[in-house]
Amino acid sequence: MYRFLLSRRWAVIALIVLLLIPVMVRLGFWQLHRHEARVARNELIGRSLKAAPVAFDSLSSPGSAVPGDLTWRTVTATGTYDAAHEFVIRGRTEPGGSSIGYFVVTPLKLADGHGSVLVNRGWVEPGSDATSYPAVPAPPSGEVTVTGRLRADETTASSGIRDRGGLPDRQYKLINSSQQAKATGATVLGGYLELVSSTPAAGSAPVLLAEPNHSDIGPHMAYAVQWWLFAGLLPVGLVILARREAKEQAAERAGAPAEELASA
Repeated sequence: MYRFLLSRRWAVIALIVLLLIPVMVRLGFWQLHRHEARVARNELIGRSLKAAPVAFDSLSSPGSAVPGDLTWRTVTATGTYDAAHEFVIRGRTEPGGSSIGYFVVTPLKLADGHGSVLVNRGWVEPGSDATSYPAVPAPPSGEVTVTGRLRADETTASSGIRDRGGLPDRQYKLINSSQQAKATGATVLGGYLELVSSTPAAGSAPVLLAEPNHSDIGPHMAYAVQWWLFAGLLPVGLVILARREAKEQAAERAGAPAEELASA
């Protein structure tokens, strides 16, 4: 009754099913790992934002990389803005919107003389064309104390943004302290500060970046369960398909004599 299972067609079907099952199981674990990474990131952000603020230069030094477990930590810095070396980051989305503009990054010369901290002061609209420097509110003059979130230097590997050259003056694709230290010859601490507040408060200023969402775990766990369900349903579907074909062949054999008599 099930001799048809030895046919070439059924051998190919069985082989495809046997290949798909481990692939789907692996895809499920891939989504599970993405879920675990998302949960770990959310927990890190939550802990960092709740932690007491610390001085930026207590967690970073010139040329150093910000460790992953320190990102998003609330940090402070006191000094004066170096408006002469201010620059913008192209192709960034408006906070809470969809418009594409620029991030404004201004170095802050630390009052203790330990170097400069790159401060992402927020988002501004683009200029009149792709090459024009946008209209940027001037940073506060005099000594200020800024509070914000510690971020690691952006790289192509971490951001997925290709860092191409040939851009207009003072326009870049990535916020990178090593790149700015090389371009300006200044001593720049690793990483940067994503501005939250300033004392004294600034008047006209770029649009501040919102606190990162650390409550959404995403759909990855649901996708993992779906892939595992698909893997489990494949052999079930194979059995159902085989039983259906066996019934159809049995029905054909049962109807064959009657058809032969009718034709005679």
